[in-house]
Parts: sequence; C-alpha cells; structure tokens
Amino acid sequence: MTTREPDTRVSSPSTEIGISGLAAYLPPYRVDLKRWCDWCGDSWDKVSNVIGASYRLPGPTENAYTMAATAVMRLLDQYDIDPSRIGFLGLGTESSTDNSAGAVIVKGMVNEALRAQNRPMLSRNCEVPEFKHACLGGVYAMKAAARYLALDGRDRQAIVVCADIAEYERGTSGEPTQGAGAVAMLIEPQPKMLTIDLITAGTSSDYRGPDFRKPLSRFIGQDATHFSQPRDYPLFNGKYSTTCYIDEVLAATADLKAKVKGSGKRFLKDMRAVFLHRPYQRMAETGLAMMLLYLLAVGDAEDHAELAEIAATSGVDTKALTTELVEQPYVYDLVKRQQVSEELYPTATRALRTMRSMPLWQSAIADKLVLGAAEMKQVGNLYTASLPAWMAAGLQEAQERSIALSGETILTVGYGSGDAAEIIPMRVVEGWEDAASRIQFAQALQQTTVDLEESDYQSLHDRGELQRQALRQPGVFQISRIGAREAQFDDNGLEYYEFVG
Repeated sequence: MTTREPDTRVSSPSTEIGISGLAAYLPPYRVDLKRWCDWCGDSWDKVSNVIGASYRLPGPTENAYTMAATAVMRLLDQYDIDPSRIGFLGLGTESSTDNSAGAVIVKGMVNEALRAQNRPMLSRNCEVPEFKHACLGGVYAMKAAARYLALDGRDRQAIVVCADIAEYERGTSGEPTQGAGAVAMLIEPQPKMLTIDLITAGTSSDYRGPDFRKPLSRFIGQDATHFSQPRDYPLFNGKYSTTCYIDEVLAATADLKAKVKGSGKRFLKDMRAVFLHRPYQRMAETGLAMMLLYLLAVGDAEDHAELAEIAATSGVDTKALTTELVEQPYVYDLVKRQQVSEELYPTATRALRTMRSMPLWQSAIADKLVLGAAEMKQVGNLYTASLPAWMAAGLQEAQERSIALSGETILTVGYGSGDAAEIIPMRVVEGWEDAASRIQFAQALQQTTVDLEESDYQSLHDRGELQRQALRQPGVFQISRIGAREAQFDDNGLEYYEFVG
C-alpha cells in the first residue's frame, strides 16, 4: 500500500490570513440630508450630528446582485487578480431577492463580463455561498473565507463581497439612515494589507424577536411591475434595537476580554483605529464608548479608579454602573413583558453622556474613529457593507496622508440585528501602502452623482422609478430584463443582467 505524501500547499492553521484588497461601488443617486430636512421639516443640526450628511439609493435597474458584481469586477481590475485562482466567492447580504441561489448569481454576471472581454473567468471549482444575518453577514463570510484558506483552500484566493440596500418607510425614524452600496474584499494567505486575528476575536449571539426583522409576509400583495423590486422595509423598534446593539457588543467584548491578557483598557488604547458597523454616526460612537466602560469595569485597579472618576463626574453610583455593564441581562424578556422601551442601561447611558465632555472622550473614543469618518458621513447605512466600507475609507485616507500604520493593530466591530456581534483585531502588515493605494473608495464616492429632487426621491424610493432617464454607467452591471414565462421555459420573475461596457 502506497503512503500518500501530504500536500504541502495546504495552509497551516498558523499561516497568516487576511485582507489584500478592497473595492467599492456606490450607486449615483444621492439624497442630501440637509435638503431632506427641508422636505421633511427635521432639524439639520440634529441630523448632521447624529446621522451624517447624505446617502445613496439604487437606480431602477440595480439590486444587491448588480452592486456586488460591480464591486467584484472593480476588485479584479484594481488588484490585477487572476480570476481562475479564486476558490471561494462569498456574498454577505440581507437584500438578496432569490431564495434559492446566492453568490453564484454574482459569479455568473462577472464571468459573462470577463468572457466578453476574452479574459480568464472565475474558477469552475469555486465555492459560492451566501451569508445572511442582518448586517453581520459580510463578517461571517469573511471568517468563512479565512477558514477555507486555512484548511482546504490550498494555494487559492477568496473574495468576499458585501452588498445591501437599506431602506425604510418615509416618515419613520429610520428614513434618514438609508443607503445602498457594495464592497468586495480579497482574502488570502500572507495578506498585503491586514492580517485577521480570529484567535483573539470576540463573538456573541442571542435571539431578540422583533429587534429588526424582514418576514416574507411583507411581500404579499406587492405589485410586480417591470424592473420593480419588492419594497424591503424592515420591522424595527428604535429604542429596543439600540439596546440590542449595545448589549450584543458588550457580550462580544466580554468574550474578547477573556482572551486578552492584562488590562482591557490598554488593549483598546493600543488600537490605532476602530471601525464599527455604523447604522448611523452616533451609534458607532456609542458602541465604542460602551466597550470602554465595560473594559474599565472588569479591568485592574487603575481601570476601576478611572471608572469611579467617570461615575463621580456623572453623578452615578460606581457599583451600580459596574453591575449594569457586566450582568448581561436577557434582553428578550423586554419583549415578553411588552416593555421594549424600557432602558436596560440607564446608569451607563448617563455616564456616557458625561464622558462626551471629558478629555477621555477625545483620546479614547473620538481619535479612534477619525480615519474615513468624513467619507462615511456621505454614504449612509450600507448594512453588511457598512463595516468594510469604513475600513476601505479609513485605510485609503491613511495611505494618502502618509500615516505610519505598519505593525499597528486596528479593531473591527461587526453587528447584525437578531442578534449577533463579532469583534476582530487586525494587524497592518509591512508594505500595506501599495494595496491601500488601489482601494479607490473616495473615487467610487465621487464618481457621477445625481442629487435627487424631492419628487424624484419619492418616486425612486416608493416605486423604484425615476422621472428622468436612468443612467447607464460604463463598468457597471444592471438588470436588463425580467422573465415573464414568454420563453420555452419558466423564468417568471427571473432577473437577467448585462454589463455596460
């Protein structure tokens, strides 16, 4: 019997795996939130401080798949990737419109475009999973890609693309937090930009009922017209959803702290930057501040003294603050008691408000969120693409400003309603600047934009229609037609796509 030699190409669990490239697509149709405030009578001062400056809407011929495929094509081009080496194409989204196929739709679109250009296509031997867990699907896809490369991915590469459409009914509190776009990531061994530290990563999940849901029953009775997408307005409960975000991030922080030696506060302080899922600007700040308070509560004597100072300045009891931060309540009980507006973190919330005027806020919170912040105010909520978009914007800014990041660690915080959170440290590798110079996130943001008037916004938002001619952008995928049982086979409702050359 012949003994088979081990395949030395298989990645060792100790092999560094991470991100070597990022590319983005943002649709051209923009809603300026200052003008939106004029339309709706909202306060621009409040909206600009809490939410941001603008957001994008997909055009009449766009959906999550077209945006994802466009981001993947840009990634292949910007990083000169050999498509035949891609062994894993993962799609993270909560806006997909097919309950059977997933990332293979994106693969098919990309391969059609590559074939038309007489270029090598994505490998036939390529896994094509879709990951869905609200805004965390992309992070789960990234972790799966890293595990694939560490185990059976051999000498292959992986692409993870996050694409979503965040939309809310007009007149609701979620309306100014909309957005649409896609970000693709190149994942590989010996990465050229960031290594992913899954060993230290913190994870958490728990069921939250009506926090933020999209039951399919919402689609019943919707009219299906040419190119019309289902209106994907979620069920959400603002106060309860904020509580869920905070609680899940704290639980993931506790899991991470159990793996980190020494002071958790110093661990956070050593982070050069922190990128979080941001449904809106203020939520990201709140998430990081609550993480800091937790780390002080479970830290050493020096940490406890700092927490006591914050408590005294805030006029709250230190013991009550500590208990509130570490007890991990069962949040779903609020639903069972019909009390979803109850404040589970009143003491911490009061302390957080006081922290905003303390020097600690600038050094421990604001300074960690600077990179890419200006660009993120312009994109709105991208759901799964929100976190990688912020990473892309931040790394491009650091490269353009010649900020020294080699050897530094950044922290990424992903969150998905429902609920789950992932906190993953990443290290910036030597020579990261070249890969970061190819990101072109700012260029994607600044490309052809159409500032919508109120009537155009309402038409595009409510019916997926424009009163003007829709743009045909070169290098962008779009829906070309929708099947209607007119062929010799059943393709009713099936979307067909084209690449605009």
